[in-house]
Amino acid sequence: MSNNSGLNKKVDGLVDKVAGKAKEALGKATGDKSTEREGKKDQVKGEAKKTVGNVQQNFEDTNRR
Repeated sequence: MSNNSGLNKKVDGLVDKVAGKAKEALGKATGDKSTEREGKKDQVKGEAKKTVGNVQQNFEDTNRR
């Protein structure tokens, strides 16, 4: 396990959330409900990844002590 794998998951989660927000906005602007829903799903997925990354990073930090 690398020392920054928790951090990587947190960053991946943030990227998913930002991309999801953009996709949701695009869907709203174009009236495409499917794209809007996908954007919302991406945001939830991003938040989950971020949470897992936080837990993993806390675990890694604890094991380094």
